[in-house]
Amino acid sequence: MLDRFAEVEREYEDVLQQLSDPGVVSDRARFRDLSRRHKQLEAIVRAYREREAVAEDLEVAREMVAESSPEEREEARAELSRAEAELERMDKELELLLVPRDPNDGKDVIVEIRGAEGGEEANLFAKDLFDMYTRWADRRGWKVEVLGSDPSERGGFNEVTFVVKGEDAWRRLQHEGGPHRVQRVPITESQGRIHTSSATVTVLPEAEEVEVEIDPADLKIDVYRSTGPGGQSVNTTDSAVRITHLPTGIVVAMQDEKSQIQNRAKAMQVLRARLLRAEQERQAEQLSQQRRSQVGGGGRSEKVRTYNFKENRVTDHRVHLTLHRLDQVLMGDLDEISDALVLEERARQLAAGV
Repeated sequence: MLDRFAEVEREYEDVLQQLSDPGVVSDRARFRDLSRRHKQLEAIVRAYREREAVAEDLEVAREMVAESSPEEREEARAELSRAEAELERMDKELELLLVPRDPNDGKDVIVEIRGAEGGEEANLFAKDLFDMYTRWADRRGWKVEVLGSDPSERGGFNEVTFVVKGEDAWRRLQHEGGPHRVQRVPITESQGRIHTSSATVTVLPEAEEVEVEIDPADLKIDVYRSTGPGGQSVNTTDSAVRITHLPTGIVVAMQDEKSQIQNRAKAMQVLRARLLRAEQERQAEQLSQQRRSQVGGGGRSEKVRTYNFKENRVTDHRVHLTLHRLDQVLMGDLDEISDALVLEERARQLAAGV
């Protein structure tokens, strides 16, 4: 670990030097990336220097034990024990800090939620998930902007896409991707029977234009008249936009805005994020054939989390965590689940020697 820190300190000094270069300052993308990296490295350097100060205190405590009189030895040993425990704690923290940072850390996040199995009940659950995430975002000081939505007949969502902006939004939200299962009595059920439905959540890091090159010749762009809620322009102008990326077959449609230009810009924003994610998954697949996609088939048997309304219970199946306060979770109190998922990921990385 100490050898690794020496490398980090050298990189830290190099980044500092580059940030003072006028050529780098004038390159916005380069300056942004270096500033982000400087912040990451600075946390490691600060933690290590604090650790070194504690290590010096530990040496002093050992000398005190060796040199103290019998009357003072008990107090000196207590001081030594405190210093040893503090050093052990700081070594564990530093070990976690040395885990390579996710390249998507600090980026804005695009979240897509779709009703999956269960008909209109799945769409209503998709709306519940959307409300849960927007409340969580409000608690954590993140900003949310809806990019596009397709409301369902009873007030749910066939699909909704939104962007979340916040420093730690990716670190937290990335673990929300996957099929979410709900067990409750639907409003469409006349005999009070509990049904199981599901909605899928896809989480994408927002891509900068410089990160994803898109050849205009690879795009098929269709415009058509909007449908559903949306104001005076609905069904009167060709403001809705559908973009198909021909090489991958990825299709993105937006119709919420009255302007075709605005809908096109939002569609391109989502398309870039999907293409970036596809490339990152392709690279990860080369390293691990076992990597699962977030959404899977969207079936009820595939799930990352279950929400049981009758028992007021939520269970995250990846970390085997069950909480009997579903009502609070749906109001945006997701931190306990999120903390467990972040810690599990770090433990897995450390075990793998990443």
